[in-house]
Amino acid sequence: MTEFTPFLSLAGGALIGLAAVLLMLFHGRIAGISGMLQGLLPPFASDWHWRAAFLAGAVLAPVLILALTGWRPDFVSETPVLWLIIGGLIVGAGVQLASGCTSGHAVCGIARFSPRSIVATLSFMITTTITVYVIRHLLGGF
Repeated sequence: MTEFTPFLSLAGGALIGLAAVLLMLFHGRIAGISGMLQGLLPPFASDWHWRAAFLAGAVLAPVLILALTGWRPDFVSETPVLWLIIGGLIVGAGVQLASGCTSGHAVCGIARFSPRSIVATLSFMITTTITVYVIRHLLGGF
């Protein structure tokens, strides 16, 4: 079963929100990870510098925390790697169909009262809820 961590979750959510607000304030850009990554693939976006810096920070921050404190979250997945790859491909297809990811739609889009983002986020959440229920309760979990 998943461990309930309300304080760590709240802190993480606050930091994600702060990063999104600061990016919008200083650069006028949406903190959607899929859009940032897309701008780093050929043909490169003219503003690729901030995209690379933001994504590098997202990758390097946990490495820095590990180096400074020695702390890392325990992560164990009993899910076979093939299922993880298939899930990643399905998520990637969904990101393309929804014209953005959860960070772009849920964090930034809803904050801007975007109807499209509200509908996209509702569909993400409903689909996730159904998927978790089916996997954990009908299929016996992985």
